[in-house]
Amino acid sequence: MPLTVARALGEYRALLAEHGVTWGEDPIYYVRSMATDAYLMGTTTFWEVCYGMLGARYPGMSFKALKERFDELDMDEVVRGVLAGRVLENLAALRLGEEGATVEARTRAVLDGIPLRTTLLVDSARPEAVTVLVDGRAHVVGPGGARLIKITNRSEVVADGLPVDLSSLARRAPAARLRVRAGLACKWSVYGEHGQGWYPEGAPERHDYHVMPYFHGDDLVLDVPAEALTVRVTRGMEYGSAEVTLTPAAGEETLVELTPERLYDAAARGWYGGDMHVHLNWAGDMVGTPELAGAMQHGEDLHVLNLVAGNVSSERVYDSEALEHWAGRDLPWSDASHLARIGVEYRNDLLGHLYAFGVSAPPSRFHTGFLGTADWPPNSVACEELRGLGAVTGYSHPFHTPFADADAPDRALLWGRNCSSREIVADAALGLVDTLDVLSQTSITATAVVYRHLIGAGNRIAVTAGTDAMVSFARRGNQSNPPGWARVYARVDGELTATSFAEAIRRGRTFGTTGPWLELSAGGRGPGATLDLSPGERITITARSVGPEVERLEIRTADGVLAEGPPGELTAELVVGDPTYVVALATGGPHERSFTDEVYAHTSPVYLDVDGRHVARAEDVAWCLEWLDALETLLREEGVFETAGQLTDHLDLIGRARKVYRERLT
Repeated sequence: MPLTVARALGEYRALLAEHGVTWGEDPIYYVRSMATDAYLMGTTTFWEVCYGMLGARYPGMSFKALKERFDELDMDEVVRGVLAGRVLENLAALRLGEEGATVEARTRAVLDGIPLRTTLLVDSARPEAVTVLVDGRAHVVGPGGARLIKITNRSEVVADGLPVDLSSLARRAPAARLRVRAGLACKWSVYGEHGQGWYPEGAPERHDYHVMPYFHGDDLVLDVPAEALTVRVTRGMEYGSAEVTLTPAAGEETLVELTPERLYDAAARGWYGGDMHVHLNWAGDMVGTPELAGAMQHGEDLHVLNLVAGNVSSERVYDSEALEHWAGRDLPWSDASHLARIGVEYRNDLLGHLYAFGVSAPPSRFHTGFLGTADWPPNSVACEELRGLGAVTGYSHPFHTPFADADAPDRALLWGRNCSSREIVADAALGLVDTLDVLSQTSITATAVVYRHLIGAGNRIAVTAGTDAMVSFARRGNQSNPPGWARVYARVDGELTATSFAEAIRRGRTFGTTGPWLELSAGGRGPGATLDLSPGERITITARSVGPEVERLEIRTADGVLAEGPPGELTAELVVGDPTYVVALATGGPHERSFTDEVYAHTSPVYLDVDGRHVARAEDVAWCLEWLDALETLLREEGVFETAGQLTDHLDLIGRARKVYRERLT
């Protein structure tokens, strides 16, 4: 551990201790919402409840105006509203009504001498303010209000002057010991009643998108109750899962040996899977360490891990010290089939966020537009600098609202600061960006639509995947998933190195996936290839998938779906007319192997040039021009600039992009 990195991690621990999950970041809307994350995993109504509460307070106010009042919401009351009376394994409730005080909880097992640490939601239905004492400290709950309070099952809680019985929170269980072994580093889940997870000593109590407890490693020992438990093991998307239910004997050590079955071996075919956007630290309910990141990468058998240094909502750039120390070098746990680097997330919440992989040194700037500073310079300047440092660049977590191929661009652009990738249409036209993270924690289907418009309009950018997984969050929806729950697979020439992986991405030899293996062959060539054809030539196109979660295969060209069918293999014939592209998709509904709400895989294109002409479909070019018009309006109305010249720089960028698209029409 370099001294500078160790010192930074110590500072992060101090921030966590002083400020809690936000680490003292500027309390903009996504920072304030962090306080709810641990209690709302698996729920889908957060924004509905938020806007419902604001709408009740401000009847008739527009959606845009309501969003600007988000900071007025009490996040404890939002948690209560979303849960709507439910209690969780990590959240008990103290209901204060006219008839008195009652406790509701899912009783959890505790071993001798170990207190249960949990959170109490004080939920008041009373018209007056109420004071609740917890371990001698007074907590005032407003009329009809709610309050989240950290407690243990040994806490002393007093309401209405009377002690509150907390006996329903925990029950003592006889202790046993479990040893789990697979013969290789894996992801393990050990859980009992109510999904209560059990972990090795010192391991973070992490939960994934399915609210499943997990930890990584091999030949690990953990203390557990001597009662019915499920032990489950897997190892990233190239493996299935294995599980067993058992009752370990009290006072004894029980060995569980399980090894997940491999579904496919990408590296054996020359393909390596990477996650281009993972944070070691980004505020959070814990501090992420290099050791944890290395254990997660090996336990998921993730070939390439890009840990990005970036800010949250203030000036501090988390893990910049690690970038300073390791820039241009593999991280210490890298080996022949597991490569880790420190990269960059460049951030502007109005224009979009960029990842950079393979930087040789830190950039001069990591962000713009925070704390009221100017949205300047354009992201394009960062793209040029990061590329000058040897990086592959791509837009991350691009679009949030699902929309269809025929929808107008403004549905994707939205309004306000929400980190949508708004500048990409300009940067792609000018050749300033290499990829788009079609696979991420935001709307995959929406991003795929934008991606196909971009390549249909003549932009040659690759499909990548960046999950925005966060080592420093143990419970935060799919951001507390392990890295690599979505991956970009790139076909590498020779050995896996940062240089060979980056080159494969630049050449478009990629597909992105939430789990399925997906192949595309057009005229005998794979993603990233260009075929120069003559009008009337016929080519055969084949898509193949592997994975139990796939429900449908598609082959698409610039004109839409060419063929579709069940999983396995799909073949189509195409008689070439105008220049076009070919991509393959594999899709499906929710599945245990997918750590988001859908199954999705999407290839980069095989480009079909005709008589030397590239694809530049008029409808897609017009769509991009309409996007640029909307982007200009957005910048004029919502951009923050200190001088007229700063806005002019953005308008000049848009003007140059317009010129490129208009030339493609001819």
